[in-house]
Amino acid sequence: MESLTVLAADAEGPPAYLGPAAGLVVTAAVIGYLMARARIVPIVGFLAAGVLIGPAQLGVVQNGEVVQAAAEIGVILLLFTIGIEFSLERLARVWTWIAVGGVLQVGLATAAGVALTLAFGGSWQEGLFTGFLLALSSTAIVLKLLGERHEQSGRRGQLALALLIAQDLAVVAMVLLVPLLGSEGGEDGGGSLLRAAVTAVLVIAAVLVVARRVLPPVLEIVARTCSPEVFLLAVVAVCFGTAFLTALAGVSVSLGAFLAGLMVSESRASSQAFAEVLPLQIVFSAVFFVSVGMLLDVGFVIDNWALVIGAALAVLVVKTVTTAAAVAALRIRVRTAVASGLLLAQVGEFSFVLLTVGTAAGLSPLGLGDDGAQTFVATTVLLMVATPWLAALGAGIDRRASTGPAVPEGGDRGEEPLSDHVAILGWGPTALHLADTLRSRGVALVMTTLNPDGAAEAAAAGHTVLRGDPTKVRVLQDAGVPRTRLVVVAEDRPEEARQVVSVARSLTRAPIVVRPRGDADVAALAEAGADAVVDRDRASDHALVVSVLGRLGHRKHTPGDGETVVDTTAVVRYAWPRDTGCDHGSASRPVLPAAWGCVECLRDGHGWVHLRTCLTCGHVGCCDSSPGRHARAHAGESGHPLVTSGEPGETWAHCFVDDVTVAEPDDAPRAGSLEPR
Repeated sequence: MESLTVLAADAEGPPAYLGPAAGLVVTAAVIGYLMARARIVPIVGFLAAGVLIGPAQLGVVQNGEVVQAAAEIGVILLLFTIGIEFSLERLARVWTWIAVGGVLQVGLATAAGVALTLAFGGSWQEGLFTGFLLALSSTAIVLKLLGERHEQSGRRGQLALALLIAQDLAVVAMVLLVPLLGSEGGEDGGGSLLRAAVTAVLVIAAVLVVARRVLPPVLEIVARTCSPEVFLLAVVAVCFGTAFLTALAGVSVSLGAFLAGLMVSESRASSQAFAEVLPLQIVFSAVFFVSVGMLLDVGFVIDNWALVIGAALAVLVVKTVTTAAAVAALRIRVRTAVASGLLLAQVGEFSFVLLTVGTAAGLSPLGLGDDGAQTFVATTVLLMVATPWLAALGAGIDRRASTGPAVPEGGDRGEEPLSDHVAILGWGPTALHLADTLRSRGVALVMTTLNPDGAAEAAAAGHTVLRGDPTKVRVLQDAGVPRTRLVVVAEDRPEEARQVVSVARSLTRAPIVVRPRGDADVAALAEAGADAVVDRDRASDHALVVSVLGRLGHRKHTPGDGETVVDTTAVVRYAWPRDTGCDHGSASRPVLPAAWGCVECLRDGHGWVHLRTCLTCGHVGCCDSSPGRHARAHAGESGHPLVTSGEPGETWAHCFVDDVTVAEPDDAPRAGSLEPR
């Protein structure tokens, strides 16, 4: 009876939380899409969505506990993923620019914040808080823009990366210091700060020990299950478990999340961990930015537009000047320094974290109370929206600068991204044999596998290996799939192979060769985007090598003496044109040629003139000019009327029943086809 009562209650209407949650997600998705179409970073769309549905505007979503909890989870996951991307090795590569430029930039911006606050009549504590807010730039927005412009490895990109690393590391100290600056800092503020610092040092030391000694073998054991679900749970457990333990020790959960990411970064499974957590981080981070937008009161902006615009201009000038000065101290040319300042001129997402912490401690930007908080939120939104144009302006200034000095010794010279290589997605004897063959011919390659033992075997053979699930976009991006010459999907079950092909096709227009384990569904693989399928039941392992080498332009030996042969791994797709007078177009479907030559002629020991491929079953037969005319004979025996020419460069097809020849396939999209590559 009780369960029936619950069901009856549910039938009366949706749960109370569902309407606001749906409003939040739908609005964020729609506005995020519109911003993406307008080539504005989605974060701006999430902020705009929050402004629209916030309590001060439409009031669709009240800034309640559920939204705040989801926003805090977003911050934890954001810091966790940044920790994974950092790694101790990456920090060491840019230590010069971090230690000099980054520290100087944070210091100058903080000093400017103190000076402005004192000028407005605020206290030095509120000035230091304001300076912390000003010092930080948006890691998410800047790295997104650099990625879209392919400038990560350029001088400006490397400078921005070094300064962002310094800022994100500074957040750890800022989160500890801000509560001690407020009214709740107490009389024993110095003692509290000392205890917090000692605790933080002990926690960091413990995390470094765990990162080096304990966590990597544990994650290796979990990774050997080859279960993405179990691995994801383990990684999330590390994230939230570390954050919880650091919170118990009196250190912020933000610091715990960052340290958890740093621990995972020391594992060989870090790429897979990042790929698994990234979707969760995107969702919850979107909620975080929406919740920030909900803080903005549009009415306040309208009533105080002069204050908001003045504050935005002031922040723009302060951030540009202080960043440019810090970069110039590294002996970088002025134009490049100014360009870097414009790129980092916005206020960062972590400033909102500090704003929340500072507000709870009784602090406000510039010492203006609620007006200061609203001015800060409005200024941040405006500068985030303007960042793409500021970055473009900086890029134009930088292009007019002559070549400056090289990256300082010990700095990051930038890792050239993989390009013009072969990406082998999968591991097994066939994949390893292919990799050995390609390397012997001087072809650059990278292999990906989720199997730790397989990765170790491939690495022992001298190949570049990336640990990760190839169905994840992030893993394929790290493997350089968008810039590859050719993609090989090997040693996966048919359904998994189809998923990998689909994801890879969304990233590249390069040819994709597939060799699945088990029965190959040619039509499904072709629809997913495969260009060639090596059917395990019909071709030897060597067929994969021959197919790949042929597509790379390497010379290969084929049977026959001057006779045309057919590539038995190439998917034949032919969209039969409409209005041709032939009613058999539905018989055309994606097929693999059944043999490299005419089956009957091979059996009888005869030769052929030309070859034809059946568009229904893949049978290969000789043409009507050949003695056997086996293609026509097959059509009569099997009831498969459509064939296409097997000659290189020819696109015509023929229907034996209706005696209709078409010059080329229909222009309509074909299954698994793309525009000519």
